[in-house]
Amino acid sequence: MANLHNLAGVPQRPTQAVILAGGRGERMRPLTDLRPKPMIEAGGKPFLEHQLLMLREQGFKRVLLLLGYLPAVVRDYFGDGRKWGLEIDYSVTDVEDKTGRRVKLAENKIENIFFLLYCDNYWPMSMEKMWRRFLEANVPMMVTVYSNKDNYTKSVLKVDDAGFVTVYDKSRKTPDLQGTEISYAIMRRELVSGLPDGNIGLEETLFPSLIRDRQLAAFVTHHRYYSVGDTFRLPITEAFLARRPAIILDRDGVLNEKPPRANYVRTWAEFKWLPGAQESLRLLKEAGFRVIVVSNQAGIGRGAMSENDLFEIHRHMAGDAEQAGGRIDAIYYCPHNWDDGCECRKPKPGMLFQAQHDFNLDLSRTLFIGDDERDGQAAEAAGCLSELVSGEKTLLKIVGELLLKPNKSAGP
Repeated sequence: MANLHNLAGVPQRPTQAVILAGGRGERMRPLTDLRPKPMIEAGGKPFLEHQLLMLREQGFKRVLLLLGYLPAVVRDYFGDGRKWGLEIDYSVTDVEDKTGRRVKLAENKIENIFFLLYCDNYWPMSMEKMWRRFLEANVPMMVTVYSNKDNYTKSVLKVDDAGFVTVYDKSRKTPDLQGTEISYAIMRRELVSGLPDGNIGLEETLFPSLIRDRQLAAFVTHHRYYSVGDTFRLPITEAFLARRPAIILDRDGVLNEKPPRANYVRTWAEFKWLPGAQESLRLLKEAGFRVIVVSNQAGIGRGAMSENDLFEIHRHMAGDAEQAGGRIDAIYYCPHNWDDGCECRKPKPGMLFQAQHDFNLDLSRTLFIGDDERDGQAAEAAGCLSELVSGEKTLLKIVGELLLKPNKSAGP
């Protein structure tokens, strides 16, 4: 099937997703004794269903499931996909087939540009951002890479400063590996056509030549992915997919009066709550939201105050919030000076990703409320939803509108 092109000759983004879902899931036994891995329940529904719902939200229309192990369990549940607003097709091959062979045998059902993912990883994608990167790189394949700076998993590759994969070593013998490939790949079908016959793996067959020719681009993310690949990760996957609502708040200018630029709230006596801020925290707690505060505090790096001074301010702030019926679950702060080059000072998104890791947040469904453009830039970099308070749109008004949503969630 041919992909349409716009008038400028640029290919339209793919609307077909191809999901590799044929393995036995040995690391998930005994859960996979009677059902295939993608049908393991997490967050109240089969893991694959979470993936399909996300794909639909991201504008995909058609899904091709590449099955092998217990295919009837999947087909009987999902059928033609209409219940989920998708067109679902199937390619069923031998359970012993490796990934490359499964894709090769389904070539006649695959569109010219398609999206490929594995059935056991969930990552809150942004297809719009990924597609822009793919077009910019002008390559036949782009993979999604988790940066793994927190050693969440095992690193197997390297990505250069220009965003191209330079090393892929699943044996992990190469020194200084940083990052792991989680699939979520955009591919051109010409790569499938060029696959050799035989029972081959996809990555080990394609990646060496693509890397050699500088044709394997990376979309690097610091947002964790969640998996049903082994029983060890299942509890945090359950916590993530439970999606307890959370909200992230800037401090100065959102909760308290903001001092002039290059001035700081140095003591509790200088901290002044903004009208409606404590009531907002009470409403959020009553609605079941986690409340997380992130704040630039360059006054520490510039010597205007100490970290102990900040601790005392935050201790009193959290106490006031509790007395008013609210709760602050965590506070992250950047103590660095303006030009220290850290990863945590907004507009960089480091504090948002730290909160994501600690609380298993889905940032694509989490609202960050700030008061200036740096907050909006940090939210954009992290993939958060965002709002900025102003004289007309106070924190209390934003929170009130949020809680009027039918599902009382920050997400779509």
